[in-house]
Amino acid sequence: MSADRWFLLLGALSGVTGVALGAFAAHGLRGYLTDEMLNIFEVGVRYQIYHAVALLVVALAVDRWPRGEFAVAGWCFVFGTVVFSGSLYGLSLSGVRWLGAVTPIGGLAFLLGWLGIAWGAWKA
Repeated sequence: MSADRWFLLLGALSGVTGVALGAFAAHGLRGYLTDEMLNIFEVGVRYQIYHAVALLVVALAVDRWPRGEFAVAGWCFVFGTVVFSGSLYGLSLSGVRWLGAVTPIGGLAFLLGWLGIAWGAWKA
């Protein structure tokens, strides 16, 4: 499968799971989690949705300008979603605090992804 189709697929799957997790938080976790833990979970959902849309942008960019910078940006967004949002989901559901120390690694991947898009746009 071509890179643009991979990023379109991953963006769509990330979007649908983000919406499902957001609904789960709103309807299934309220009353089960403290307000602080629910807020942490919702931050994970928010950033997952933001970067699902970013993956759709990457898919369009890779199709239009097949540059390596855009593909690297896309993989940074995928990695960032798994680590950033995943660690926040794990922290909020389990209460295991050390997962919060992993979250910034995902945030760094998000930043690198956005810089990759900027670099690719500059070079294209």
